[in-house]
Amino acid sequence: MQILLVSSRETKRWVIPKGWPMKGRTDPAAAAQEAYEEAGLDGVIAEQSVGDYEYLKRLKSGVARLVKVDVYPLQVTGEHATWPEKGQRTLQWMSPTEAALGVQEPELRDVIARFAGIALPEEERPAPARAPTPVKVALERVRRRMATFLGGSRR
Repeated sequence: MQILLVSSRETKRWVIPKGWPMKGRTDPAAAAQEAYEEAGLDGVIAEQSVGDYEYLKRLKSGVARLVKVDVYPLQVTGEHATWPEKGQRTLQWMSPTEAALGVQEPELRDVIARFAGIALPEEERPAPARAPTPVKVALERVRRRMATFLGGSRR
């Protein structure tokens, strides 16, 4: 089994394809649509969620909102050469252990491990890096823009 993680557009952390509910679509159908838009995947989506997790979502307005994500596995049957968000994200197929350890959100880590039937020993479960606050994300965006304006990036 391999699990696809995609980079988030803003913070570049590893996440799973996800989105908002869509009018006229069931939650599993919306999840399958997001898998296509964010990663170019087609497949058979499960009708039942395998778990859920919460994370802090920064909206376009700059407001942070705690959102709950229901996770629906997709058995991949095809990958497109192009898709709506190609070039905006990095995609990486990983083993279940790599994927579980690659995500920041501890609840998502646990959903992946349970779904894949793997146990992550405590010593292999490093404390996740704290998700950046909306203020930190905004400051990082300003820093990147200033670096671009000044002709380079300094870290």
